Amino acid sequence: MNPWLLWSALSHTARLSTALQILLFLPLTLATLSTQAFLLLSLLLSIHSLIHGTLILLWGSNALSVMQVPMHPFLLLVTFNAFSQSAQPWLATAVYWWGKLLTFCGPSYVAMEGLSSLLFAQKAGQIGRGIADEAESYQFVILIATAAAFVAAAWWVVIAYPAAAASPLSSTLLGVALTAFLFLVLIGFRLRRTNVVEASLLALFLAYNVWLCGFDQTSFSDPASSYAPLLSNILPHLQTLVNFITNTLPKPVLVALLYRLSILQVASRILPTIGADNWESDQGEIDGRPTSIMTRILLTYRQLIFVMVYSHLLLLDPSSQVWWRWANIMFTLFLWAVELVVSPDGDDDSAKWKID
Repeated sequence: MNPWLLWSALSHTARLSTALQILLFLPLTLATLSTQAFLLLSLLLSIHSLIHGTLILLWGSNALSVMQVPMHPFLLLVTFNAFSQSAQPWLATAVYWWGKLLTFCGPSYVAMEGLSSLLFAQKAGQIGRGIADEAESYQFVILIATAAAFVAAAWWVVIAYPAAAASPLSSTLLGVALTAFLFLVLIGFRLRRTNVVEASLLALFLAYNVWLCGFDQTSFSDPASSYAPLLSNILPHLQTLVNFITNTLPKPVLVALLYRLSILQVASRILPTIGADNWESDQGEIDGRPTSIMTRILLTYRQLIFVMVYSHLLLLDPSSQVWWRWANIMFTLFLWAVELVVSPDGDDDSAKWKID
C-alpha cells in the first residue's frame, strides 16, 4: 500500500476522532458535573486548540492531527479530577471569565453566520447567472431548481409555524421577517440587483432559522428502537449506549453547529475570490491579499472556532437560542437590504459580482 495514502487515511481518522470527542465530551461534562466543569473543559480545549493551530501555522505537519488525539481524554480526566472536590478560587474565577467571554462573543457568531450565509447566496447567484448564460437548457434547469427551493422553503415555514409562532411576539416577528423578505425580493428584482438563485437560497435560510425557532425535541424518534433483536445478549448494552448519546447530544445545537461551521468554511473559501482580478493586476500576487490571509487564519484555527461556537451554543437555554435565531434573521435581512441599496444597477459593469 502507498505510504502516503496510509498516512493520509490515518490523519483524516485522527481529525474525525478529535471532532467526535469534542462533540461528546462537552455536553457529557455539562450533563454529569456542572456548568463550571463544562466551562473548565471548554477553556482547556480552547487553549489546546490555540496551541495546536499555532503549531500547524509554524510547522504544518499532518502528524499534529494524530498527536493531539490523546489530549482530549486527558483534558476530560483533568476536568473531572479538578471538580471531584471543591474547586480552587482561582480556577472558579478563570472559568467565570471564560463564560463571560463566550457570552460576549455571541453577537459576533450570529453576525458571522448571517454574513457568511448572504455571501454564499450571492456567490451562488453569480455562478448561476454564469451557467444560465451558456445555454437556454441550463436556464430551464435553474428555474426549476429555484422554484423547487421556493416551494420547499414555503413548506418548511408552514410546518414550523405552529411551534415557531407559539407566542404573540414570535408570530409578529415571523410576519415581519416574511414581509420584509418578500419586499426585498421584489425590490431586488425591480432594480436588477439580485436573481432567483440568490433569493431562493435566502428563502431557505429564512425557513431554516424559523424551523430552529420551533425545534421540537419530541419530533425525533429514538434510534435505539430501530435495532432488531438479533443479538439479545448485547442488545441492552447497545440500547443503553445509543440512548445515552441521543439524550446527551442536543439536536438543535448539533444542527446549528453543523450549519454555522459549514457556512463559515464555505465563506472562507469565497472571500479570496472577491476582488482577485483587481488585486492581481495591482500587486501581482494572490497569497498577499488580505482576504487570503484572513482565510488562512480562519482555516488554521478552525478547531478553536469549533470549540468556542459549540460551547456558546451549549450554554444557551432554549429560549435564548430562539431569540438569537430571530436576531440572526433580522440581521441578515438588514444586511441584504443595505447591500441592495448600495449595489450598482444591473446594467453597470461594476455589478458583475451580483448578476453578470
